[in-house]
Amino acid sequence: MTMPGFAELDALPTEELRERAFVKARERHDVRFFWSVLKHLPDSDQAAALDGAPNSIGPTVDEAVALWRELEGRDLGEQEPLLRAAFIDYLSRE
Repeated sequence: MTMPGFAELDALPTEELRERAFVKARERHDVRFFWSVLKHLPDSDQAAALDGAPNSIGPTVDEAVALWRELEGRDLGEQEPLLRAAFIDYLSRE
């Protein structure tokens, strides 16, 4: 199976790139990839600021849910070009 080239990947919608990259990362159990995506999502700065103390578990869960929704391709905002590049880069690697 040949790997798709940059032009072929770049022609795909962001959601398709995300789906393909996530399938590949899940197959490889590549937590590092998912973490790198999480760090670039719009709400990630707010989520990173939470200390994880027992009394902050509610906001932590809420932020995790918000981040997961963004991982599903919604509300990528200004980060979309960066995430597209990350997805294309990941899909281009063996």
